[in-house]
Amino acid sequence: STGMYEAVELRDGDKSKYLGKGVLKAVQNVNDTIAEELIGCNVYDQPYIDKLLIELDGTPNKAKLGANAILGVSLAVANAAAKSLELPLYQYVGGVNAKVLPVPMMNIINGGSHADNSVDLQEFMVMPVGAKTFSDALQMCAEVYHTLKKTLHDKGYSTAIGDEGGFAPNLKSNEEAIEVIIEAITNAGYKAGEDMF
Repeated sequence: STGMYEAVELRDGDKSKYLGKGVLKAVQNVNDTIAEELIGCNVYDQPYIDKLLIELDGTPNKAKLGANAILGVSLAVANAAAKSLELPLYQYVGGVNAKVLPVPMMNIINGGSHADNSVDLQEFMVMPVGAKTFSDALQMCAEVYHTLKKTLHDKGYSTAIGDEGGFAPNLKSNEEAIEVIIEAITNAGYKAGEDMF
């Protein structure tokens, strides 16, 4: 998404490389501006690191250094701290009582401004709440996503991808989007409302 209140990914804009979507400017910001300030900082003080990154950027939407640079560095710092303590990242972030990663949500149908169709909602997502592990949850999402592609194709709908990575078929309504998602969940071998929302 690129709404006016959302963090901005810094792109190079050079149409001759990656159609303007390259990220060499963001990488340079990491290697120069950000590295100069972070080298020597306490890797275990994540709030300080994140505050420093935001202050270095100085814009309300992270447009100067790029949200892609800032988020990448923040995650790399957290991961480095976790690895240095020989902890999985979820436990380092979640504390000693953390047992699992949160349930992932996957965007599978795009609408609104992210697609050229009659669907009003920007994103339809699935949540594999019945999964026992994060890897099982990811597998469930992937299976439903690919089953949705077949379901849409079988119904004669386009399986073009929208701006956010979900399918962008020309469905008639939000209700039809929900119905086709439920059908895909069922066809993938899961129970809608139980295994997956």
